[in-house]
Amino acid sequence: MRLDALWLDRRRVVRRVLDVRFSSALKVLLFLAVAAETDSPVLSSAQLAEHLDANPSLIRKLLVPLVREGLVTSVKGRAGGTRLARPAEDVTLAEVYRCVVGDKPLWACRPESQHMCLVTAHMNDYFTRLTEQAEQAVLGAFADQSLADGLREVRRLERNTVQES
Repeated sequence: MRLDALWLDRRRVVRRVLDVRFSSALKVLLFLAVAAETDSPVLSSAQLAEHLDANPSLIRKLLVPLVREGLVTSVKGRAGGTRLARPAEDVTLAEVYRCVVGDKPLWACRPESQHMCLVTAHMNDYFTRLTEQAEQAVLGAFADQSLADGLREVRRLERNTVQES
């Protein structure tokens, strides 16, 4: 599904935009990590958009928090583009996640209803705590993984695919 197609249906956006933003940002950073290993480590938003099958303006919006948090650097001008601001080994997936998700909860609780019973009286508090625990587990898992680890894993998957062919 195209990233910019999600903006058409607001209900879908509420449910899926967090996952799409994180995976899209991770994809962008992995492309930039590969580019950093070459003679031209700068990729334009058009090049990144082509890789993600998305609109370049949407990619530029996705890059804003990555630039703001110092994960990538943007170079303006005709030969400009985006590159990693730090080595891939120094960027954790937890940083990427926090950067693009911000303080938005992993899940949203249904709007509160009248407190008519045990469940309706305490569901919001329970669900909030449950969500916080899940987010801490996600961040804990991502804290020990770097962008370079991700690139090694993608390359391992590629080797396995080639060997199976």
